[in-house]
Amino acid sequence: MPSFFIPLSGLEADNTALNTIANNLSNMSTVAYKSQDVQFSDLFYQQVGESGSGDPEQVGAGTEVGAISTDFSTGTASPASGISQDVALDGDGFFVIKDGGVQEYTRAGNFALGSEGQLLTQGGQQVMGYPAANGVVNTNAPLAAMQIPIGQVEPPKATSNMSLTANLDASAAVGTSTQGQITVYDSLGESHIATVDFQKTASNTWSYNISLPTGDSTGSSANTVGALTFDSSGNLITPAANVSNIQFTGLSDGAANMNLSWNLYDANNKPVIDQVAAGSGVATTNQDGYASGQYQSFTVDSNGVISASYSNNETQVVGQLAVASVTNEQGLTRLGDNNYQTTLASGAATIGTAGSNGRGTIQDQAIEGSNVDISTQFSDLIVAQRAFEANAKSITTFDTVTQETINMIH
Repeated sequence: MPSFFIPLSGLEADNTALNTIANNLSNMSTVAYKSQDVQFSDLFYQQVGESGSGDPEQVGAGTEVGAISTDFSTGTASPASGISQDVALDGDGFFVIKDGGVQEYTRAGNFALGSEGQLLTQGGQQVMGYPAANGVVNTNAPLAAMQIPIGQVEPPKATSNMSLTANLDASAAVGTSTQGQITVYDSLGESHIATVDFQKTASNTWSYNISLPTGDSTGSSANTVGALTFDSSGNLITPAANVSNIQFTGLSDGAANMNLSWNLYDANNKPVIDQVAAGSGVATTNQDGYASGQYQSFTVDSNGVISASYSNNETQVVGQLAVASVTNEQGLTRLGDNNYQTTLASGAATIGTAGSNGRGTIQDQAIEGSNVDISTQFSDLIVAQRAFEANAKSITTFDTVTQETINMIH
C-alpha cells in the first residue's frame, strides 16, 4: 500500500542523513576530513486524473537520496607542530600517494617516516613526487616515492671558486704588505687555509701570492702569483677577468690536485677588490666547497620542495612533492584512511606542483584540520530527527487507519 511505502522511503532517506551527520561528527578530529551533506529528491509520480482546466493530478511515491555531496573547502591548519613531515595544503589539490601500485590521493599531510627514510602516509602508502639529481628537481621525470636521506652522509665538494671582498689602502707606501685568508676544501673534504699576500709594488699596483700552509701541498703550484692594477678612482682594471687555473698539487692527505678560480668580479662584472685610502682589509670571503656532513633534518617549502640539512651547514634538495588537481572533485570515490580515487565522473587527475595552475600552496610543520562545522551539523541533526519522527508517525497513523478499515469489514 502506498500509504506505507511513501513514509518508509522517507525513513530510509532520513536514516541515510542521520548516518552521514553522525559520520561527520565522529570525524571532527580527523586530519583533513571533508564533511558530507545529504540531498533528497522526490520519486516518480502517478497521474490519477485531471482538473477541470486540464491540469494533471499527480500523486508522489515518496523520496530518495538524490546526492551526497562533499565540502572540499580547506580546513583550518593547526599551529606549527614542529614535525618536519607534517604538511598542510592551503587551497585546492591533493597529495599523490601510491598503494600497491595503485595511484590514490589524499589531503591528509600527517606523513610518517619509514625505517629507511621513506615518506609514508599513516596508512603506509608511499608519498609521491618529483625526484632530484644533484640538488635539481626534474618535474618532467616520472613520479617517484619520496625518500629522505636519514642516516646518510653528504659527500664533500672540492672548492672550485673563491672570492675576497677587500680594499687595499691607496695611501700605503710602496713595499707595504697585507694579507687575506680564506678556507678552501679539497676533494676529500679536508679544509686548508689559503693565504693571499698582497704587496704594493707601485702607485695603483699590487702584487699577489696565493699559498697553502707549509706541508699541505708538496707538489708544484701554478698561477698563484700575479699583479692587480687599479685606475685613478681605485677601480680594478687588470686582470680584466677572473683568475682561473690556480693549482696546487701533491696534497699531503692524498686528495686530488686542487684547481681554483679566483673571482675578482661579481655576477654583474663589478670588481670585488678596490683600492681607496681607507686602510687595507678583507670584508667577506666566499667559496663553494664544503666538508662531508651527516644528515640532520629536512624542510618543505611552499612549493613542496624538500630540502635536507646536514651537519656541515649545507642543504640539498632531495625532491618535490606532487600535487594533483581534479576537475570534478564530487566524482571522487572515498576509500577510507583519508584517501580518494578518481573515477569516470571525476575525470583523470592532473599532476603538477604546489602553487601552480590553481593548486594550493604547502605549509610546513602544520596539519590541516577537519572542515566539519559542529553548529551546522547539530542543526541538520535536529531537522533529520524531526523528519524521521514525522515519517514514523505517518506509518503508525496509516496503521491505525488500516486497522479501523479492517474492523469495519468485520
